[in-house]
Order: sequence, then C-alpha cells, then structure tokens
Amino acid sequence: MIHPSAIIDPRASIEVSVEIGPLSIIDGDVSLDAGCVVGPHVHITGHTRIGKGNRFHTGCVIGDAPQDLRYQGEPTRLIIGDHNVFREYTTLHRSNSMKEDTVVGSHNFFMANSHVGHNAVVGDHVILANGALIAGHVSLGDRAFISGNCLIHQFVRVGTLALMQGGSAISKDLLPFTIARGQNATCGLNIVGLRRAGFSSEDRLALKLAYRLLQRGHKRSSLKQRIELAESQCAGDAVRIMIEFAKQSRRGLCADYSQTNHGDPAGDDTDQG
Repeated sequence: MIHPSAIIDPRASIEVSVEIGPLSIIDGDVSLDAGCVVGPHVHITGHTRIGKGNRFHTGCVIGDAPQDLRYQGEPTRLIIGDHNVFREYTTLHRSNSMKEDTVVGSHNFFMANSHVGHNAVVGDHVILANGALIAGHVSLGDRAFISGNCLIHQFVRVGTLALMQGGSAISKDLLPFTIARGQNATCGLNIVGLRRAGFSSEDRLALKLAYRLLQRGHKRSSLKQRIELAESQCAGDAVRIMIEFAKQSRRGLCADYSQTNHGDPAGDDTDQG
C-alpha cells in the first residue's frame, strides 16, 4: 500500500489501510487514519492529524508552516476531519499559535490550487473551486461554496450556505445564505442552494424579507437598527442564524449591490417561494 519511493518518517502514525503513492513525503508528527489515499508527490508535514477516508491528489502540501513573519517554529497544529478531497497542488497551513489550530471539517472538496491559510476554520460540505485563496483566521460555514479564483481577506467570516461568484473578493463578512458578487457586495439569496438543502418556501420567503431589511434598509440606518427591525418582523430558525451572524460581525457586512456605486443587477433574489 506504500510505494517504495515514498519517504515515511518512522515516527509517523499510519493506519495499515492507508495508501501512499510514489515520491510522497510523510513527516514524523503526522497521523493518517484508515482509508486515506495519498497520491504522488504529496508532502504532509507538521503536527497534522488527518481523519478517515481523505484523498490527496498530486502535489498537495499539507500542514506546512504558516506564512506569518511572527511565527517562530512552535509545534502548532492542523486538524482535518473525514472524507475530504484535496485536488492537485492544494495547500493547507498549520496555525501560527499554540492557542488555536487550523481546523478542517469533513466532506469538503478542495479543487486544484486552492489554499487555506493558518488558523482558518472550515466547516463541513464546503467547496473551494480552482484557485480559491482563503487567508489566515478565516471562518467558512457549512456548505459554503467558494467559486474559482475568489479571494477572502484574513479574519473574514463566510456564513453557512453562502456562495461567492467566480473572481469575487471580500474583506467583510458574508451573511449566511447569500451570494457575493464583485468586491464586498452581495446580490441576493442563494436560492438554488437553499432549495437543494431542503429549505421550505416559507423559510426562503422569511430569509428574503430578512435580507432586504438587513442589506437594503435605509442607507442612514445603522446595522444595529437594521438588525432590530429584522428581529421584530422576521421569524424562523434560518432567519435567526442570519441575524445572529450579523450581530457577531466585527468587520462589517458585505453590502447589497444596489447600495454600492455599481447599481442593482438582475440577481437571484426573485424567489416567490
């Protein structure tokens, strides 16, 4: 199951069913659980804990040192859950501090040349398309979809079931269930994602109203005022998730496209239930 040209540190913890391809390198502080498949030319290093059934394609670099000038070689960690797919040349870095880890959940799909920076937290069922770049300390909620060549600034939060259109760039928080377009802008709800996830028409209509109150309210009203208005007029579990996310924002929220200088595009916020 291990190619003779692979280099495996004898201190590494490798479950017997793990497959390791030619010219891959597994360093000593790595653990790989059952059913993992490591392709050719993969390097897994650092204090990296990897769960069951993960697949690493050609050229991945997993668990290398954080790209942070303040990092001084501490034995920081990368924790990976189960059944993730890492396509060609994906890179994930361990954290820059012993106080927290870089954490990846389960059932995620990282496409070619995607990157997850130090101290990031990735939920479950997340998709990063080709060339998506996630900076340090970013948080990605469950079922987020980050399209090709998207950029996410450090410390930004992306809510559950949010979607970023290809080439988008954000340095502010992206509300759950919404779509990012361009730079720090949203263009409505991720209606297709909501339907696929089984959200009812009542849930979608409630989210639509909450979105409009939070994102398309009067420009002179504060975020706190818009949150209070949404709380008074909207109900449901999904709405509570959106409002709670808005309450916890420290960087501010991506603004609706109609509130920027770009105008109001024909978007996905046309669902009638």
